[in-house]
Order: sequence, then structure tokens, then C-alpha cells
Amino acid sequence: MKFYKGRHFLAFFIGVLLIPSAYFFIPSVNAQTEVERLQAEIKERNSRLGEIEKEIAKYEVELQKVGAEKGTLQKAINQLELERKKVLADISYTEAKINNTDLEIGKLSIEIVDTTEDISRNIAAVAEILRVVAENDNDSLLELFLRHKNLAQFWDEVESLETVRQRMRDRVTELDSLRGTLTGKKDEETDRRGELLSLKQQYTGQRAILENNKKEKNQLLTVTKNQESEYQKQLAEKKTAREKLLKEVQAIESELQFILDPNSIPSKGTAVFRWPLDKIIITQYFGYTKFALQNAGVYKNNMHNGIDLGAAVGTKIYAPLSGTVRATGNTDLVAGCYSWGQWALVDHPNGLSTLFAHMSWTGVTAGQQLSTGDVIGYIGATGYATGPHLHFTVYASEAVQVKRFNEFKAVTGCGAAFSPFSAVEGYLNPLDFLPSA
Repeated sequence: MKFYKGRHFLAFFIGVLLIPSAYFFIPSVNAQTEVERLQAEIKERNSRLGEIEKEIAKYEVELQKVGAEKGTLQKAINQLELERKKVLADISYTEAKINNTDLEIGKLSIEIVDTTEDISRNIAAVAEILRVVAENDNDSLLELFLRHKNLAQFWDEVESLETVRQRMRDRVTELDSLRGTLTGKKDEETDRRGELLSLKQQYTGQRAILENNKKEKNQLLTVTKNQESEYQKQLAEKKTAREKLLKEVQAIESELQFILDPNSIPSKGTAVFRWPLDKIIITQYFGYTKFALQNAGVYKNNMHNGIDLGAAVGTKIYAPLSGTVRATGNTDLVAGCYSWGQWALVDHPNGLSTLFAHMSWTGVTAGQQLSTGDVIGYIGATGYATGPHLHFTVYASEAVQVKRFNEFKAVTGCGAAFSPFSAVEGYLNPLDFLPSA
């Protein structure tokens, strides 16, 4: 049907096009109701998350107080009990986040379906109008002019056709915007699903930490027979074994050869890393250099090859930069090896490598690709540690190698355990590559 053969038909289409665009994009009543319900539930759960965060913060403060006390059996038991409560709170928080993320994914799924249907309805309506406009375009302006009895009628129809075309342009623009909204929602859904996977991995790690806490407490009570004298005897034996191990490792690493090319790593003072923890408390600074080796009295035999960051058990440890996990290990698997405990070594693309030690749980595997901020593991006190903390070392990548202790020579208690080793020149001060705390 031609517009000029039925002006009422033209008026109908103009009316359709002049309807507010929001009319086409209103979600179905059921979908809108469900989205509102989910939004309300998400808001309620977010409020609960805030309460759990306060609970976790309270336990962290209490753990700092306990950590400052003299090393006694009762202190160790109290600390393990507080750590258990804190990890339980962490688990509750992660469970709430998982449930919330599930709800957000559900809400996005509804919105995606509804937006897709809106687009389909609008495309169908626009296609029909375009078809009618295309039919009319077969008539030239001259033909339209000759078929009208007066000039006024002719100009009315020409203006009406131009109005139709302009509204069509507006509608197509709105459809493009709707498609952009749909793409955004799909991207957000993908991000949320990735977040959900990460949260489930964190949940697995936190459950493992809780189980380890229970085992550690039982073992402590068994070994010490709940007697302070036995506990102090155990501490002294560990300290003696640790000091002997340090001397042997220092002897090994002093024989390793490495010449550092300054051009192979970032310049000192360049903050190429982010901090591996959210809250920074440095409990021991870097002090493992040739000067330290040759002047042991200055450091009282404590050649510290990194920095220690104090935090409660179960605190997340983040990748300071993108990179590849070269190796992971657990020296506690070898009885009597008072070394790194659970550790991970990551190579970064800028010629630096980082070590994360004394973790309570390791969440990465050798060969895994990491992005800045990915969770590597959780704070712990595995290996030889007087309290929960992260030992963070920075190496020149070319200097560090991962081998068993006994590949160099027999070492007290650690023979079959894997560990990173580096020439003294390969150790770098982490603070040279981190932002100001």
C-alpha cells in the first residue's frame, strides 16, 4: 500500500514512531519484579557483609595483641583459637560473597534475556516500518506532486515522510544504545562468573586453613603434653636447628656465582610492584648482603633476604605484578626442616622474581599465569616462623634457582626438600621496587 493511496496508513506509522522509545524497552512485569526482589536481597546481604568485616577486624586486633605477648604455651593456644575464629569469620564472609555473586549473576541473566527480547521486538517493528517506507520510496516527488489536487496536501505528505525518516534514525540510534547495554551486561556477567570461581577457590583454601589450624592445635598439645617446660624445650630445639640451617644455606649461596647486569632489572626507586597485602606492617627489613655476611655481628647472624609483613593467618596474599609461577613447595613435608614452609616463586616480565613464604595455603601451581592482584595464597606460620607473617623476597630472575637442599650438599633436616637458592648478588631490597607504605 502506498502512502499517497491511504493517508490514514501514513498517519498510523507516524503515530507508532512518535510513541516514546521507553515504551519499547520496558521490561516485562514478571522480570521487573524479580530484578527488584534480587536487588533488595543483594542490598540486605551487603549489609551482612559489613557486619562480618567488623568481626574480622576485631579478631585481627586481638591477634596483634596476642602476638606481642611473650612466647608461652598458653599464648600459642590462645593465638590458634583466635585464628580459628578469624578464619571461620573469613569463611562466612566468602560464603556470603558467593551467595551475593550468585544473586548478581541471576539478576544479570534476567536483564540480559529481557533486553534481548526488547531488541527483537524493536527490530521487528522497525523492519516493518522500513518495508513500508521502502515501498513509498518507489514513487518520485514528481509522481506524488501530480497525484495531489493542491500544493498544501503535497507538502503535508512530504513533511510527514521526512518526520518518519527522522524518527527512524532516532529509533536506530536507540537500538544501538540498547545493544551496547546488552554487551555491557554480558561482560559484567562474565566478570561475575570469574569472580565466583575465584571466591570458590578462596573458600577451598580457607577450609584447608581451618583444618590445618585444628591439626596444629592437636599436635601442639600432644607434643608438649600441655606443659610449659616441654613447649619451651621444643622452641629451643627449633631455634637451634634453624640457626644451623641458616649457616649451611649461607655457605651454599656464598659459593654461587652471579654478576648482576643493572640494565636487566628496573632501576631502584621505581615502584614496579604493588604491595602483596592490603594492610602493610613491616616487622623486619631487608638485610642480606655481602656486608651482612662479612659482618655477622651487625645483624646478629640474621641475614634477612627479604622483608617480613605481619598479618593474621588467612589474610590474602596478592601477586604484586603479572607473571608466571615458576615453582611452589612445602619444606614442612620433610620432618625437621625449619625453612620456608609453604612457598611460591613467581617470575615477572621485568627481570625480577618474587618469593612468598610461610603461607598457610598455596593457591597457585607451577606454570600458572598470574595477573596483578591475583590471590597467590594466605598468610600463615608454616616453616620456621615465630608468628604469622609473609616473608617477601625479590630476586634478579637470572640469579635464583630451585633445587633440593641435598643437590648442593647434606643439609640439616632438609635434604629432600625443594627451595629457591640465589647468589648473594641476586637478592634485592623489595622496598626499592614498591610504593611508599
